[in-house]
Amino acid sequence: MPHAFDQSYWDEHWAGAAGHAQLEPHPRLVEEAGKLPPGRALDAGCGEGTEAVWLAENGWQVTAVDLSAEVLRHARERSSAVDWVCADLLKWSPEGQFDLVATHYVHAAGPLFERLAEWVAPGGTLLVIGHHHGEMHPPESTITVHDVGLDPAQWAITVAENRTRKVPGGELHDTILCARKVSSPNA
Repeated sequence: MPHAFDQSYWDEHWAGAAGHAQLEPHPRLVEEAGKLPPGRALDAGCGEGTEAVWLAENGWQVTAVDLSAEVLRHARERSSAVDWVCADLLKWSPEGQFDLVATHYVHAAGPLFERLAEWVAPGGTLLVIGHHHGEMHPPESTITVHDVGLDPAQWAITVAENRTRKVPGGELHDTILCARKVSSPNA
C-alpha cells in the first residue's frame, strides 16, 4: 500500500539524516538562478536547505518552506540568513510574490504547481526540477507549461528539457522547466 507524503512521513525520513546535508546546491538551480539578478526567492519544499543557503549567499532574500519540522531544525543550523518556514505548501500562503520560485523533486503536482505559479511576480521565474523516470517518460519528452498548468499567454519558457548528470554511484536524470512570467492573469 502506498504511503502518504505527509508531515509524519517526512519527519521520519529526515530524522535519520542529521549531519548528512548535501554539500553542493542542485546544479540546475545554480545554472538557472545564476543568470538572474538577485531578488526575493522562495525555495518550495526546501528539504535540508542547501539551495536556500546558496541563494542567500548569492544575494537573494530567501524564504524556504518545508513540511518537515525535523529537516528544518537542521536547516536552521546552517544559516540564519534564510527565513525558514514549516508549512504545508497546499495550505500556506506567502506575503507578496517572489522574483524566483524554485522547487526540486516535490511529490505533489497539479494544485501545488498552480499555487507556486501564482506566487511568481510578473517578470519573475518559476523553476521546477523533477525526476526523469526513464521508460515512464521517453528521453525526448520534456515538461511544458501545460504539464505544470501554466497559461502559455502569461509564461515564456526558457528551459524545458531532460538532463543527465553524474553523481557518486551513477547518474541522475532531471526534468527541468524554467519559465518567466510575462504578464499577470489580470493584465
